[in-house]
Amino acid sequence: MALRDDWRCSAGTLLCRLSPKRQACIYVDMATSEEFSLADAISVLSRTPGTLDALLRGLPDTWVRCNEGKDTWSAFDIVGHLICGERTDWMPRVRIILENGETRAFDPFDRLAQSRESQGKSLEQLLDEFARLRQENLIALQALNLGQKDLTRRGKHPELGVVSLSELFATWVAHDLTHVHQISRLMAHQYRDAVGPWSVYLGVLKCKGHSDP
Repeated sequence: MALRDDWRCSAGTLLCRLSPKRQACIYVDMATSEEFSLADAISVLSRTPGTLDALLRGLPDTWVRCNEGKDTWSAFDIVGHLICGERTDWMPRVRIILENGETRAFDPFDRLAQSRESQGKSLEQLLDEFARLRQENLIALQALNLGQKDLTRRGKHPELGVVSLSELFATWVAHDLTHVHQISRLMAHQYRDAVGPWSVYLGVLKCKGHSDP
């Protein structure tokens, strides 16, 4: 059975102004979805592997192994992190909610596991592995035939407490987008000096802090 969810987005006002100091654009009253849609979430989740593949495959190490300084991640590290999430985070937690509800907390997620798991692998191997695992997970997710009522089912996060299934799925999507953003930011960071005076126009060079590892 195909997933059928309604998605509604009320009209909002979008204002993008460049300040006299030429700071990044400010968005005001952006519309957001009023009801979570699993179908819409899957439409993003299914595209992430291809997005990363198109951006990163075949690039020199100066792009994919660069980072933003001490204790920060490279694109290579981020893809490895996403793989660990596919293996031990998203779908395992879905199953814990469906099978145990709030009676069993999620297993803690090791956010640094890629430092071990990615050793000896190439970026191309990681991209292939991520694409395979994501496809397998989305096939397994769709096979569950979840309805709107299922999305209200709740589990227990070891640090955050009670969370719903829809919140877990929404976080999966936002997590993908966070790391796509992080990769673009750290790549742009490599040319922070090379762009010269144009830096005043480039908000990505000023962006920091909200997607650190």
